Amino acid sequence: MTLLPLCRIGAYDVHHPHVARNQAAKHSESGPVILTVTPNPSLDRTVELPAPLEAGRVQRAVSAVQHPGGKGINVSMGVHAAGQSSLAIFPAPDGDPLLTALEAAGLPVAPVPAASAVRTNTALVDPSGVTTKVNEPGPDFGPQDLAALTALVVKHSGRASWLVLAGSLPPGAPADTYPRIIRAVRAALGDAAPRIALDTSDEPLRAALDPGRAAEELPDLIKPNGEELALLAGVPSDGVEDAPPAAAELAADLVRRGIPEVLATLGGNGALLVTGHGAIHAVHAPVTVRSTVGAGDSSLAGYLLASLEGASPEARLRRAVAYGSAAASLPGTTIPSPGDVAEHAVMTHELTTRPVAPAPADRHA
Repeated sequence: MTLLPLCRIGAYDVHHPHVARNQAAKHSESGPVILTVTPNPSLDRTVELPAPLEAGRVQRAVSAVQHPGGKGINVSMGVHAAGQSSLAIFPAPDGDPLLTALEAAGLPVAPVPAASAVRTNTALVDPSGVTTKVNEPGPDFGPQDLAALTALVVKHSGRASWLVLAGSLPPGAPADTYPRIIRAVRAALGDAAPRIALDTSDEPLRAALDPGRAAEELPDLIKPNGEELALLAGVPSDGVEDAPPAAAELAADLVRRGIPEVLATLGGNGALLVTGHGAIHAVHAPVTVRSTVGAGDSSLAGYLLASLEGASPEARLRRAVAYGSAAASLPGTTIPSPGDVAEHAVMTHELTTRPVAPAPADRHA
C-alpha cells in the first residue's frame, strides 16, 4: 500500500489524502464538520442477479462491485461528495483494504488501531431491486477498544457541528455503547458539544432509547426505518412503511420520550420528519431501483447537509428524500453527489399527529 500524507491531530493519525501535514489546522478550521463514528465498518460487495434469488441453486451474477461501507462511513462519503467537511472514525488495522479504498476516495479518516481485518458484507440484488443482505459479524471489540474509540470521538467532537453514531456494534461491544459515547462527549464539551444523530437497529437501538435513559444520553436526531419504528413501539412491522400517518404517530411517541427529531425512512413511500412542531411526509417521483444498500445513509447525509445550511424542516426532509432516492437508483453502495440529486422531484405535505408537549428545542435555530 502506498502511504498518503497524514494530518496528525492530537495523539492519532488522521489519514487525509492530498493534504500536507501543515494543512491540518486549515481542515479543522474550514467550517462545520460532520463527524461520523462507525464501530463496525465493512467492505460492501453488491452482486446483481439476472433473476430472483433461488435458495440452493447456482446463479451467475450480472455484475459485482465493492465499495467502502458502514453506515457512518456512507454518511461521510455523501457529505464529502457535496464539498462539505467530514471526518470518519472507525476501527481498522494498518493496511486494511477499507483504508486503501477510503484513501483513494479522498475521504479524511481517523482510524482507531485494531487487531483484525474489517468485515465484508454482501448484498444480492435481483432485477426488481429486492435485496438480500449477508452481513459478517465483525471482529471482537473489547473494553480497551471502546475506550480508545470514545477518546478519539471526544477529541474530534469539539470542532463538529454534527456527530453521527451509526451502524451495528461489533461482537463484544456493550449494547449501550452509543449512550456511553454520547454521555462522554457531552460531559467533556458541555454546551460546545455537537448535535448528535443516531442510526442503528436491534438491541443497540433499544438500549439507546430505553425509557429510563437519562436526557444527557439521548441523541438529538434518530433515523429509523419502518421496521425500527415498529421495534421501538413494540408493534408488528408489517405495513408500517405503507402507512405514513400511522408511522408518524409511532415517531411522535419517540418525540414525546425526549427525542427532538425523528427522520423515519419508509422505503418506496419516502420519509417522515417528526419534531415537537409537527410531522411532514415527503415522497419522491418513481425511480428505477438498482440497490437500496446505503439509501438510508444517503438520506441522513442529505438531511445533515441541509441542516448545515440552516434549512427549514421541510427543506431538510426534501433533501433527505432526494438523496435517498438518488442512492437507490445507483448501483451497489454508490453514494450520490449533488449532481445525482433531484430535489424538485420530491413532494411534501404535513400530517396530523396527537400534540407533542412540551416540544423539545429545535437545535437548528
